[in-house]
Amino acid sequence: MRLLSVSLLLLLSVSVQAQFTKADSLRGSITPERSWWDLTYYHLDIEVDPETRFIKGSNTVQYEVLEPYQRLQIDLQAPLKITSVTQHDRKLEVVKEGSAHFIKLIHPQQKGQVNEIVITYEGNPRVSPNPPWSGGLTWQKDSNDKHFIATSCQGDGASLWWPNKDHMYDEVDSMLISVTVPDGLMNVSNGRLRKVDRGVRRGSNNTINNTWHWFVSNPINNYGVNINIGDYVEFNEVYKGEKGDLDCVYYVLRDNLDKAKEQFKQVGPMMKAFEHWFGPYPFYEDSYKLVEVPYLGMEHQSSVTYGNDYGNGYRGTDLSGSGWGLKFDFIIIHESGHEWFANNITNKDIADMWIHESFTAYSENLYLDYLYGKEASADYVIGTRQRIQNNSPIIGPYGVNKSGSGDMYYKGANMLHTIRQIIDNDELWRNILRGLNETFFHQTVDTDQIESYVSNKSGIDFSKVFDQYLRDKRIPKLQYTVDDNKVGFQWINSIEGFDMPVYVDINGKKVVLKPTTQHQVLDLGRKIETFSIDRNFYIEDELIKK
Repeated sequence: MRLLSVSLLLLLSVSVQAQFTKADSLRGSITPERSWWDLTYYHLDIEVDPETRFIKGSNTVQYEVLEPYQRLQIDLQAPLKITSVTQHDRKLEVVKEGSAHFIKLIHPQQKGQVNEIVITYEGNPRVSPNPPWSGGLTWQKDSNDKHFIATSCQGDGASLWWPNKDHMYDEVDSMLISVTVPDGLMNVSNGRLRKVDRGVRRGSNNTINNTWHWFVSNPINNYGVNINIGDYVEFNEVYKGEKGDLDCVYYVLRDNLDKAKEQFKQVGPMMKAFEHWFGPYPFYEDSYKLVEVPYLGMEHQSSVTYGNDYGNGYRGTDLSGSGWGLKFDFIIIHESGHEWFANNITNKDIADMWIHESFTAYSENLYLDYLYGKEASADYVIGTRQRIQNNSPIIGPYGVNKSGSGDMYYKGANMLHTIRQIIDNDELWRNILRGLNETFFHQTVDTDQIESYVSNKSGIDFSKVFDQYLRDKRIPKLQYTVDDNKVGFQWINSIEGFDMPVYVDINGKKVVLKPTTQHQVLDLGRKIETFSIDRNFYIEDELIKK
């Protein structure tokens, strides 16, 4: 844990207050109305009308009382509206402040009790203008003119389409998702399908609907919850994994069945690679699913959504420019990697979203490493450097629901690749990655926990490395001279005290330099004929010629 001076904390507080509104704080901080209760169970029970794009229904929120308090915060974003909140069949007063709804509880809330409230709501939820990067619902038709609908809400919040405790720090322990849709359509959500109630008549026109009940038995973050509605067909397989049989179930549009059966053959090798590097798939009880959607894709827990047009690369493009990015379907590999980093290990505050995206971007080259070797892996991750902007720090401001720079993807991946080089022991590095998923299994975490774990288990203090790459936008530059048998070197363009080692090749042999921000000279005792810096370190370099 880093200790900041009181004056610096005050400056940071003033800066954050100047940039963000009270609504940002209500959305992004652990308010008193959130902190006193712990989520235990949700039952989301809704009806979706595709013709009017209207949702109505309820969410039963079960919670344990941690400390006595009589005001509870639930979030729901306009234009959706809460129509009532009840506890023990008594209607409760709700005070609305933007998207935050403060519920005044009547019955005394006693420590250790497990209570519940029932929230009913309705409305036309926000339509996503650019899914999945902007949150909301996507309403489309498939090639047979059947409705094709999906949710995506990372960042903008699950309260875009259902009322909940919309903060990452508290994951619900389990959840039942019941979704009623018109006959001829299917809803696919997280977890396992428990049952289907067929022939349910609803509405003034007495239309026939079916209700699909999905149960999630593992903790799940709010943005990981999803509904996907379409004319789906199903196929499945069993993966023989580290924890036994894993049910892999695929839901695709009827016309795409043959293409999906071919493209989804990548799931098996992906599971082998990721279980090797990260440990067992974290949700055996809830199965693994790929579900076709009308947007690119998203890491919804045990219900990974897919829209990459059944081709390799990222919509046919190699994001690394190395050629290796066309060896795999980006959405299958990347979004499934999130099952370990995002869904198993989840950031408490979105400011630490690098924990999700850096490790998962890095999983792409670990997949390549497992199937094609270290050089292919290195080619890929180094190739992604062309996409790094270095325009702002990777870690964002805390408590206001604001993520940091998009560099959390490939700058973060290259930081992890650099750390792997410094550790210089692939089995230890693999044990660290697996250990993260075991130690923080089904937990929400912050950056300090991840940093401390990597440093402690490796036996190397990486605090300055994390500070440089996560909290500063500059790339450290190795400034050096080569003169006969001597190498002079130091770090510039770096934070104070930066002392990361770096590997160089001198006359065909690996040499470890230990630069600091102070100039040093290394006498090799022999003439330096060739000198090169290991490409696996994400740094800049500058040769000073005499």
